[in-house]
Amino acid sequence: MASVSTYLNFVNQTEAAFNFYKSVFGTEFIGNIARFSDIPPSDDMPPIPEADKNLIMNVALPILGGHVLMGTDAPESMGFKLTMGNNVYITLHPDTRTETDRLFRALSEGGKVEQELQDMFWGDYYGSCEDKFGVHWMFNCDEKKS
Repeated sequence: MASVSTYLNFVNQTEAAFNFYKSVFGTEFIGNIARFSDIPPSDDMPPIPEADKNLIMNVALPILGGHVLMGTDAPESMGFKLTMGNNVYITLHPDTRTETDRLFRALSEGGKVEQELQDMFWGDYYGSCEDKFGVHWMFNCDEKKS
């Protein structure tokens, strides 16, 4: 079922922030906390620096009304330069790749593609963009290729 979540980027404070949010909302993390050390080695990507391996790659916490707060640390060693404005993304979880492609094309038109839609190592179809108004969007579709 399609859904929307809010994605927060932090500089090495995701674990502390999400433990705080967990205590405030009294909920539990969805699944495991993924760390950068969980990324499989790839010829397309340099090795993860030792200092960044324990940082959080992804965490999800239900808050109110079915809304999920998600987050990551944004290591500069991986090209992230966090500033106010790019630390929050609206994350769309469409039901189909077709809908994901449509939304991605529409929202990135006149804006900036940050990462083209592609199959990711965690098994989903993912991409991100900034729209022409400066709003940041992530797309994550778990529909498998047929």
